Amino acid sequence: MAIIQSLLDTDLYKFTMMQAVLHQHPGALVQYRFKCRTPGIDLASYIDQINEEIDHLCSLRFSNEELDYMRGLRFVKPDFADFLGLFHLDRKYIQLKPSTTVPGEIDLDITGPWLHTILFEVPLLAIINEVWFRNTTTADFAEGERRLQAKAALLRDTPGFEQCRIADYGSRRRYSRDWHARLLPLLRDALGPQLVGTSNVHFARLYGMTPHGTMAHEYLQAFQALGPRLRDSQVAALESWAREYRGDLGIALSDVVGLDAFLRDFDMYFCKLFDGVRHDSGDPFDWGDRMLAHFQQRRVDPRSKVLVFSDGLDITKVMRLYDYFRGRCQVAFGVGTHLTNDLGPTPLNIVIKMVRCNGQPVAKLSDSPGKSMCDDPGYLSYLRQVFELPPETPRADPRVGLPGREAQG
Repeated sequence: MAIIQSLLDTDLYKFTMMQAVLHQHPGALVQYRFKCRTPGIDLASYIDQINEEIDHLCSLRFSNEELDYMRGLRFVKPDFADFLGLFHLDRKYIQLKPSTTVPGEIDLDITGPWLHTILFEVPLLAIINEVWFRNTTTADFAEGERRLQAKAALLRDTPGFEQCRIADYGSRRRYSRDWHARLLPLLRDALGPQLVGTSNVHFARLYGMTPHGTMAHEYLQAFQALGPRLRDSQVAALESWAREYRGDLGIALSDVVGLDAFLRDFDMYFCKLFDGVRHDSGDPFDWGDRMLAHFQQRRVDPRSKVLVFSDGLDITKVMRLYDYFRGRCQVAFGVGTHLTNDLGPTPLNIVIKMVRCNGQPVAKLSDSPGKSMCDDPGYLSYLRQVFELPPETPRADPRVGLPGREAQG
């Protein structure tokens, strides 16, 4: 059975960004590249299987029932749902081949209109993950369930954490679709109201859960080419988001060009407009302290704002962060690989990132070493200069060149 069986089998923020693209930048052209950060992984041996799965992915359409579900989401506008009724992923925008420079690696390039390529990322990562694991490991669902129940019990049964809430953010790096489908009802039964939902729209619909998500790094990256000038790209992206959603879906992403630059741009207007901010790189405790101080300096009560943590979390770290920030603000947690790919085998660290928009390089300057990515070292240096960031940074990966590449945020 094919790995991806529904175009809803992706993260909600892909659709929320896609709607904004449809309304504001339908002609934007972009390029994404794939990267496996885990060394020594031979994906090229399974390229035929990956290709078969991509062919199937590109044959899928949204069903009437799925479109009705999308129309029922408060922030989905009628014309966007109608557009999805005509939409399919087109194979012509993907180039996949074995790497000519690194044995065992693959070169995966996605180039085309942003509107027509934005939904490729999550299902492609899920496909590559599952093809790898089904060829190199044997699924031990019993062990996965044992670990899952232990995590749920830790969160559920520790006194003082009754109000600590988590959501599943693990679609792209899951062990398999079947395991994802299996674990969510188990987790819901074990955690009750402590599980607030999932980023995966298909499973949210299937299990009656709340879908979670707002924006990803690519949205702010694209405005490095779409905005009026590079220095104003973050402001332009946030204002674009506000025009689209008018205060709804109000969680901003803070680490596209580093926290220092984000705080300079996230002024009193944005502090009051947005419900909160998401952390995805750098030390989360330091980040949270700085965000709360920033709200206070802008005369905004931090207790009225949400800090969303989503960077490599496990349940122990969730609880430490909750304990540290409780009472000072509202906190939310998106847990990914720790939930959807913890059956024994080591998860892959694979990403797909936008590297160009309208022919111009774009980049994410992460607060965590190794998460930054750009195919143009000169642009990377210029970006740091424009946003007044220090020059020391991991060098752009030479294997991510054009033509044909990075990730999750």
